Amino acid sequence: MSTRAAAASASPSNKKAERGAVLSPACGRPGFVQAGAQAGTPQRPQMSDEAFKNVQLLKGIPVDEFMGAMGLFSAATSMCCLECHAPDWAADTPRKITTRKMIQMVNTINRTNFSGRKVVSCWTCHRQSDRPQVTPTLDVVYGEPIYWAPDDLFQQAPGAPVPAAVLDKYIQAVGGAERLARLTSFVGKGSSTLFGGGFKSAFEIYVKAPNQRTTIIHQELGDKTMTFDGRSGWLASAVTPVPVLELTGGELDGARLDAELSIPGRVKQALGQWRANLPREIAGRSVNVVQGTSDGGAVATLYFDEQSGLLTRVVRYANSAMGRVPTQIDFEDYREVAGVKIPFKWAFAWVSGRDEIQLSEVKPNVAIDAARFAKPAPAVPR
Repeated sequence: MSTRAAAASASPSNKKAERGAVLSPACGRPGFVQAGAQAGTPQRPQMSDEAFKNVQLLKGIPVDEFMGAMGLFSAATSMCCLECHAPDWAADTPRKITTRKMIQMVNTINRTNFSGRKVVSCWTCHRQSDRPQVTPTLDVVYGEPIYWAPDDLFQQAPGAPVPAAVLDKYIQAVGGAERLARLTSFVGKGSSTLFGGGFKSAFEIYVKAPNQRTTIIHQELGDKTMTFDGRSGWLASAVTPVPVLELTGGELDGARLDAELSIPGRVKQALGQWRANLPREIAGRSVNVVQGTSDGGAVATLYFDEQSGLLTRVVRYANSAMGRVPTQIDFEDYREVAGVKIPFKWAFAWVSGRDEIQLSEVKPNVAIDAARFAKPAPAVPR
């Protein structure tokens, strides 16, 4: 149900992560029904109703946006693919029929109350439960307060830092503009761990300034490759709904941002309309919070350690037919490479999974074949 993995959303529950991991092979590409894929290079991204059969409501949207919506369903209900779908993916099940009713209900609420803006989503009511809670639980009402983060989007907050000052401090913290300019590329190796435990695989990363990036996870089902060549992006994986998924919209903007932040000399130019919110805490440390918007309207929020100035988290959003789809990347273990501090460890989380990356070696300023950033080949089982 995910654009990157067909496993269930990796929530804090180990049970859910284990369930999703077990079902991943069953949720992979061989089970999806292709509806007449065209040969040759497509002139536009493949649409949902071209890739799958029996799509009744979420028609006419790119496949990656469609799968982002599937990920939102998974995250909201704490279910994985086969808890709603039958092995015959095109077949209707009671939960699929109910989901269509829910889509119509949510769309009606947003259209009649919010001028079509996606203010209400599946997460608004479900929050990791298959049935929304109706009656207040008094132990919760009078217990330890539950903190829910404020809305994803914000304006410059009174008393918040000046965004340019936060970004300048970050540039200095990682080594300064001069050293960043001298780092033109790097190649790294390490490991990737699915769901934060078990399923460990070899990992490679290739980065070339200003905005090219490829990551490869060597999984048993076949290599999972994410590539951005400076203009276009793709995902090839054994568990994507199409062999090579073209990135569009917010997912493409997100791949571009990931590439630009890998060597962040142009962090100020990566986004525009910068604004800052009041500082908050992540893992017990105070962080400055700044948000920017791309030329295409995509939004990302960056969190910088208030003391060190280093980037600790990025949350970026892609729009979908059912609301904003978040991707969160947490950075740590910064080490110097050619005088520039690079995170050797990060967690990449999305609505249907989580990968933890640990680098063991990074080689700076190496020549990288342009083919490394080209459209990847489909995944082949090892």
